[in-house]
Amino acid sequence: MRRLTVGLALLSSLATAPCLPEQADSTTARAVQPAGRGTNILIVGIDSRAGLSADEKRRLHVGGKGCECTDVMMLVHLSEDERRAGIVSIPRDSYVQYATPAGSTDPGPWAKINGAFKIGRGPLAVRTVEKATGLRVDHYLETGFTGFEQTVDNLGGATVCTDKPLKDENSGLDITAGTHRVDGNGALRYARARHINRPGDLGRVRRQQRLLAEMLKDLTVRGALADPVSTVRTAQTLLKSVRTDERTSLTDLVRIGWALGRLSPGQTEFATVPISDFDHRVAGVGSTLLWHKARSRALWDALSADRPITGDTRILPVPRTRAETNPAGINVRVDDATVAAALRRNKFVVTDTSASAPPARPAGPPVITYPAGHEADAATLAAAVPGAQLKADPRTEDVFDIAVGSEPVAVRKVTYDRNVAEGAPVTADHLRCGDHTNAVPSVHH
Repeated sequence: MRRLTVGLALLSSLATAPCLPEQADSTTARAVQPAGRGTNILIVGIDSRAGLSADEKRRLHVGGKGCECTDVMMLVHLSEDERRAGIVSIPRDSYVQYATPAGSTDPGPWAKINGAFKIGRGPLAVRTVEKATGLRVDHYLETGFTGFEQTVDNLGGATVCTDKPLKDENSGLDITAGTHRVDGNGALRYARARHINRPGDLGRVRRQQRLLAEMLKDLTVRGALADPVSTVRTAQTLLKSVRTDERTSLTDLVRIGWALGRLSPGQTEFATVPISDFDHRVAGVGSTLLWHKARSRALWDALSADRPITGDTRILPVPRTRAETNPAGINVRVDDATVAAALRRNKFVVTDTSASAPPARPAGPPVITYPAGHEADAATLAAAVPGAQLKADPRTEDVFDIAVGSEPVAVRKVTYDRNVAEGAPVTADHLRCGDHTNAVPSVHH
């Protein structure tokens, strides 16, 4: 009880704590918006090499020219009763209209959301997120490459995991399958990797979400957010490497951190903005991501109304039979013409080998023989051919063979949606290492 009393006294004394000067103007030019329910925090990681020495660039594996833009962007919504948190990743290539830059009367341009920071730093990044989502951002946190590395190191390291080896020459990531304890440098490489299977933003932001979920769990287990006193220490540690805006004091960070520390994994939700076009080409801008209008609007409406984002079919309808991977990337040989035609309608790449099928079908269900290490693709094919037996084979060619047996085969329609496979709203217990990382929670109608 005495420790709690001291902590509360500390909170009272921190009410006028000064903010960091680097972002002191971050809200001065913001449009006035309704406060809404709950608290919204925008967290960004900056891709900048400014001030880095050659040795630091080599250590961090960040050679080349930085874009001076936001490389990571997460919007954290803490519910009004502080019993739930929703963390939404906004992919860096999202195609949005910027807010009007300070000192200008012209409408903001349409471009990738990560470029707003280059034009107007934190203030414009905040107001652009507000314009795109309709939500008010209450607090802003920013860090760069070295800041991220120091944050992870100062907080005691991080846990990362993968079900298969990951290697990305651009970020320097090179880890084996399994769970690994890494320092800030290793966590940075894990969070930045984009050029791996599956390439692009969605897989990367899911890894970032998993990293954050593990760090929150670790802080909770170690008692770093257990009470006001320990949370003050953790917040002070955070401020050594993270910048805030003028509206965000140490008191705010302590309140937010203490609330997050009291949440169970089932009370912390993660999602990525639903995408309708993963290669929206714009002259002068390049390949961008186009938000799904109805689904993204449902996501922002849920946060504005302080509702859960998991289990909401308006945000992400869950197909009856879900394909974990894209059938268009799976090569299949089938010794039955009817099954081959049905799988081809399902977008699989099919070769009909019925001309060489045995005159007498073997007893039993169809057998899918697949190259070992391609379990996810095998699961997608098995979903389309229910009842089939799976058999791994140490072959080198990436081809799946289906031998139809004596039992009737009814090919089922499967639906592949990258939003479901890589960015579906899930609670933290679906992201933590050792759990089913692609699982989608049950839908509440």
